[in-house]
Amino acid sequence: MAPSYSVGTISLTAVGAKAERLRAAAADRLREHGLEPRTGEDASAHVVLFDALEPPVFELLRKQCGERGACLLAVASDHAGLRDGGAWKLLAVGASDAFSYDETPEWAARVAARVERWWRIEQLASSPQVCQSLVGNGRRWRAALKDAIEAACFTDAPVVLTGETGTGKELVARLIHSLDARPRKGELVLVDCTTIVPTLSGSEFFGHERGAFTGATGARDGAFALADRGTLFLDEVGELPLALQSELLRVVQEGAYKRVGGNDWRTTSFRLVCATNRDLFAEAAAGRFRHDLLYRVAGSTLHLPSLRERRDDILALARHFLGRLGAGDTTEFDHDVEAFLLTRDYPGNIRELRQLMTRIAYRHVGPGPITVGDVPEDERAALPPAIGPGDDGLEEGIRNAVARGLTLREISAAAGDLAIRLALAEEDGNLQRAAGRLGVTPRALQLRRAAGRLAVAGPNQG
Repeated sequence: MAPSYSVGTISLTAVGAKAERLRAAAADRLREHGLEPRTGEDASAHVVLFDALEPPVFELLRKQCGERGACLLAVASDHAGLRDGGAWKLLAVGASDAFSYDETPEWAARVAARVERWWRIEQLASSPQVCQSLVGNGRRWRAALKDAIEAACFTDAPVVLTGETGTGKELVARLIHSLDARPRKGELVLVDCTTIVPTLSGSEFFGHERGAFTGATGARDGAFALADRGTLFLDEVGELPLALQSELLRVVQEGAYKRVGGNDWRTTSFRLVCATNRDLFAEAAAGRFRHDLLYRVAGSTLHLPSLRERRDDILALARHFLGRLGAGDTTEFDHDVEAFLLTRDYPGNIRELRQLMTRIAYRHVGPGPITVGDVPEDERAALPPAIGPGDDGLEEGIRNAVARGLTLREISAAAGDLAIRLALAEEDGNLQRAAGRLGVTPRALQLRRAAGRLAVAGPNQG
């Protein structure tokens, strides 16, 4: 479940002597704008007032970002606190924004505006409207979801959704349309660019008049007319031929078009949402996608993470699919099935996980959790082998280490460091989650880092 907050409550923390002296005045300014500073972490946002970019500030931001996922505002007690790119460093460790304190009402207004925006986004991200169709509470997924909500609710800009096949781009496009607050909003019209027949592409987009070509027995509206006042979703837009890209650009720019076989100009106004599993900038550089169209459609570019980038959401998604399938009224798994689901590869991402859960649900009978016997036999080949004396890869690595003259202590240390690096890579550098996967405390990994044994990179180390 996403964290719940009381509207308007924020935490205000001071780090440094000058910041501590300013804290009371800063709190009074914030109260004037409807915010209630208090101690503790159960708050809608965190404001950190600090003197200098020193380790305690970064550690505090990492901790608050990792534990609560709330809006973090890092505020320097004077302009000197943000010298030499300091603001960018603060964003890298989890701050939502960073600026200087100037002891004017405008400072508190800036904070209040950011907190209000964040609260509205958080409220929508945790609403049944969103959570019932877009499942997941992992950090990467929540960040992508909130970006989509912000683009939908606070802009009318076109959106490009990027990501591998099966990451939920169509669902996010539907969410953007549903949250769009335009008055008298029209329909969402979906066009799959991979299925467009070149000879009929003009009719698909522009529509046609009766008799425009053989078989055109009546007039027909195309996607541009059907999406008027609504949203046009172009799935796999990178597949559009260059000639059609040029025609799409003209309609996007001018809001006017002609039906195939017609002479009258018609107007249309729609929000454009495009999805692609390609790198459109690379496609444009290679001459396969028009630069001018790219900059027209990419008002906001949102990347949806693959399932391997959000493994902490796998079990929640699996339970969601089971619940929809009605697998004997159970949405729980025994330990071995959980381990299997978490370690299996999903090249097809969420779509592949849904198919796997469908097959498991068909096999499950009776009460109780999903057990290993419910896993289809052809899936069992994907089970990771247990590490032990029979593991050829492990034996070969140790044999090479012994041949090089490494001691048992050195071999154990190297194996431990490798396991930690792999766990940290899987958890995007987050020490707390990596420690949980390895069955040790975060303190143990911190001590290993402090001893210089482990090089940890990335913004989310704590």
